[in-house]
Amino acid sequence: MSLIQASHLRKSFGAEMVLDDVSFHLERGDHAALIGSNGAGKSTLLRIVAGIEQADAGHVSQARGVKLSYLAQEPEFDEDAALFDTMLAPFAEAIEAQEQLQALQKELTSQKPNQALLEEYGRLQALVEHVGYDYRDQIERALVGLDLPADLWLGPISALSGGQRTRANLAQTLLQDADVLLLDEPTNHLDIPAVEWLEAYLRDLKRAFLIVAHDRYLLDRVTTRTIELSAHRATSYPAPYSRFLEIRAEREERQRREYEGQQEHIAKTEEFIRRYGAGQRYKEARGRQKRLDRLERIERPSAEQSLNLKLSRPKRSGDIVLEAKKLVAGYPGNELVRLPETVVVERGDRIAMVGPNGSGKTTLLRTIIGDLHPLGGSIRWGAQVSRAYYSQSLADLPPGKTVIEEIQSARAMSEEEARTLLGGYLFSGDDVFKTVDVLSGGESSRLALAKLVLQAPNVLILDEPTNHLDIGARDALEVVLSAFEGTLLFVSHDRYLIDALARQLWVLDDGVLRRFDGGYSGYAAGTAQPLEYDETKVKSADGRMASPLERVQHLEEGASILATRLAESAVSAPIAQLGELTRSYSEIIEQIDQADWQWLQSVRKRVPASSG
Repeated sequence: MSLIQASHLRKSFGAEMVLDDVSFHLERGDHAALIGSNGAGKSTLLRIVAGIEQADAGHVSQARGVKLSYLAQEPEFDEDAALFDTMLAPFAEAIEAQEQLQALQKELTSQKPNQALLEEYGRLQALVEHVGYDYRDQIERALVGLDLPADLWLGPISALSGGQRTRANLAQTLLQDADVLLLDEPTNHLDIPAVEWLEAYLRDLKRAFLIVAHDRYLLDRVTTRTIELSAHRATSYPAPYSRFLEIRAEREERQRREYEGQQEHIAKTEEFIRRYGAGQRYKEARGRQKRLDRLERIERPSAEQSLNLKLSRPKRSGDIVLEAKKLVAGYPGNELVRLPETVVVERGDRIAMVGPNGSGKTTLLRTIIGDLHPLGGSIRWGAQVSRAYYSQSLADLPPGKTVIEEIQSARAMSEEEARTLLGGYLFSGDDVFKTVDVLSGGESSRLALAKLVLQAPNVLILDEPTNHLDIGARDALEVVLSAFEGTLLFVSHDRYLIDALARQLWVLDDGVLRRFDGGYSGYAAGTAQPLEYDETKVKSADGRMASPLERVQHLEEGASILATRLAESAVSAPIAQLGELTRSYSEIIEQIDQADWQWLQSVRKRVPASSG
């Protein structure tokens, strides 16, 4: 018998159908992913399987003695209990058995053993061995792997941050003596090292699990089955996520051909019946009508709604987008990040920033965009830069406005235009009149992305843009960012997204920024080349030593001013003045090209990795 068998489950909330005739099973050792768009019912289904919620119809059966461990998204703890003591809870029965075993050992050495004592000793020993004598080691490995260091272990749960509480909840769930783990978004609040630890743990796990996650690498590496929730139904595929996409595409193409073939047959049959239904071939037409009535119709293939992100082609920025010199980011009395002497971002750079939780990634981004004052050093933006910032906190969404009001405040447009735009971000019908404060995390993220796109930037600075997005929306975001022709700097824990987008990796750790060529996989494998910059300096107009970078920036600023004057003078200026402005503009463009060449030839160099 299957460990878990879900049969014909149905669940609705009011008039909204969530699950309709959902059936699936889990076998011993199954590693299955549960996927679907936000709102498809994944969490609801897990809660029904865990027995926390009741289905309106259908049932879930379990094999005799099967134990489940469910990862709740909102954990409940004894706030006064120490973290390590909380982790001991899954081993309470084994700890008690170990104490009884020690007492029984003394009893057996002090008197002649009888059959009852020996049987009890055997039972207790089997119980302890099942869990393991090394349960403290198991706890320590889980806590360290999930970034809960030893200085937190003896402190109360109440002292933990929200992210730490989430990770403690995951650790306790994994430590449970259960046959099946039900994991609802376990990668929430995990940095990349913690995700990699979880990945290794699940890959080697002998127990069965059903996991909801949006990390494509993790799903590909730890699962062997994919259960998709779509249109209120569940379909099971015998493959991890990437292979599932291929199989589904093949099925959909086959269904499309079969549907179109049947529709063509139906149309021809109906035309025959219409033409001959009252003539000499009446009996034949009637027979065809009966066969048509009995025909099992193939459902029209339906495509899931997907995020329709479109970035317009950006205006060209200067070659040098950003220069940071001796930058120190943090808060008064709390320095978090210190950059090398000079860090330069050039037009077209695609940079991913990674680092442990709390390493200062968001602080550095906020300092770069000017939300925070630097503790030291300077930041200088290049010419003709138009930047847009996506905040993971979504703090720039005012709670009182409706979705449509918020999008219209970003750019003046009619209600019809706003509805059309928002439809591409999966807001339809009355959804556009929801106020921001009632939006889910996914809805808020989609609204923030819609506002960002309207700015038509040539520099995108994104802080955890995939937070709250389902896996389909992440794929859509990856596609549009891959085609973006501007400059990209983003923070993410999504290794697949980093590898797909980044050509340069900024690694923050222990207050230091290190830069590497390429994406995350090369860095993780130890093959990424570290990057450094030299400053080749020339004499500036004011007599100090200036870098070619500064010369390029000054020239581009001059070109921008001249371009504005040209545009303003095109209508009313005399021909002679217009010609002089045009000549000046052409000369400065030539100087920029020459300065760019000098910069690229003599300033930047790549340093090979050390062989030590």
